[in-house]
Amino acid sequence: MKFTVKATTLALVFSSAMVLSTTLTGTAAFAAQTASKVVAADDIEWGYLNPLRGDKSPGAADLWGDRTKDTATGMLVRFNKGFESPPHIHNITYRGIVIEGAMHNDDPSAEKMWMPAGSFWTQPAGENHTTAANGSANLIYLEIDSGPYLVQPSSEHFDNGERPLNLHKDNIVWLDNAELHDTSATGVLSTYLWGNTSDLNGSMVKLPVGFKGSISTQANEFRAVVIAGEVEYQSGEVSSPISLSAGSYVESTGTFEHQIINEGKGEATIYIRTNRSYKVY
Repeated sequence: MKFTVKATTLALVFSSAMVLSTTLTGTAAFAAQTASKVVAADDIEWGYLNPLRGDKSPGAADLWGDRTKDTATGMLVRFNKGFESPPHIHNITYRGIVIEGAMHNDDPSAEKMWMPAGSFWTQPAGENHTTAANGSANLIYLEIDSGPYLVQPSSEHFDNGERPLNLHKDNIVWLDNAELHDTSATGVLSTYLWGNTSDLNGSMVKLPVGFKGSISTQANEFRAVVIAGEVEYQSGEVSSPISLSAGSYVESTGTFEHQIINEGKGEATIYIRTNRSYKVY
């Protein structure tokens, strides 16, 4: 079969290739600007999710970004046992991962489904819901792709086309290293949570007891939060090991190797937000 290609078509292909080449060159140059940041859980500075409510408000601490501005943000939020919000909506969609305790997030009329540590949920913008906490201590990681993060009355509810997801930890499907292209370390598990693997996305990895290896990345956005367990952390910019417990945060830009050791009594779970694939070995 013969194909006829017009000169204008070739010109378009050449033009597109030049744009792609320029884009990739720019991306590579940006990724080459290596930098990192580490925040241990013990060093986090806490405030209130709703400062006007004072100590009646859940506690909150931005790990990255700024929840009061129009920007993507990742934060920790902690709740007292027995907390239950009135019905409300948010102006933006958020994702939540339970780090400690038991959380419920659903329609105001829904029966309580308590999600333990390791569970994941999404809350679409505009959807009426309540949030409750039932552990002796309750801590979540909450993430937004734009801001500010606002609480608004349920009377202003709207349908943004998204649907909520409550994923109990027992219903999460994990893949082992034999099923993962970028994971060669024995005993490591991974699960995909949201987004597009060729673009911005979120996943979790479980590192077994005794793990001693690295997570390498070339992304211009790599953010990691310890969800469970405790690990020892080092990198080219952190020469002495730092102990990172649940709630701790690490970020990097460019080609970077995060060295991790799990000498604890149980698996360590790490949530990763990135716009490029990473390797665990």
